[in-house]
Amino acid sequence: MSNETRNNTSNEAEAPQRNRPLPPALRPGWTMRETVTLAIIGVVFAFLYLGWVQVWLVLQSVAGPLAMDVLMGFWFSGSIFAAWLIRKPFVAFSTAMLTVFVQILAGNPSGAILLLTGLVQGAGSEVPFALTRYKRYSYPVLMASGACTSVFSFIYTWFRFSYWELAGGLVLTMFIIRVVSGVVLGGVLGRVLAGAVHRTGVTSGLAVDYQTRSAE
Repeated sequence: MSNETRNNTSNEAEAPQRNRPLPPALRPGWTMRETVTLAIIGVVFAFLYLGWVQVWLVLQSVAGPLAMDVLMGFWFSGSIFAAWLIRKPFVAFSTAMLTVFVQILAGNPSGAILLLTGLVQGAGSEVPFALTRYKRYSYPVLMASGACTSVFSFIYTWFRFSYWELAGGLVLTMFIIRVVSGVVLGGVLGRVLAGAVHRTGVTSGLAVDYQTRSAE
């Protein structure tokens, strides 16, 4: 067989691959499956967050004001979890807002102020994904999301809880601990939990499923 014939045959075989439309999970816009998945994630993490409040109350009796900063990262993990699985704009932000809505409906004593909390944390978690144009979901990007959310939340709590009245050394310690917590409990743990769910096969049809298979 001549080289020209082999090339023509190869081109004909590759043509269907080139012309095959992208699956819905890899196109702009959310699918119904993605919307339902995000809703489930939001509800599940809302109740996990409510349970985490009890952990905070216990630790607060031992660690005092540092308890919130030590545990804060877990309250970011749902957004990072959802972003890694769905991989589309505003997934992290939407998850943060949905979790606070559910918590308010479930009777969280903080009440409507949680809406502002969700707005701040959701914006912070979204920034690193936006900077990559929603194309990178590696550990460093997820950890950056946790760190960025920590910074946004710290600025918010600075004003809400009047941190300027505290000693400078304590405030710096709180900030460092919160950023570490955001990286570990938000970024790393969120990725580990999402990876565990992905391995069960229930994420079939989501962007993570297509992109991890293409990377293998």
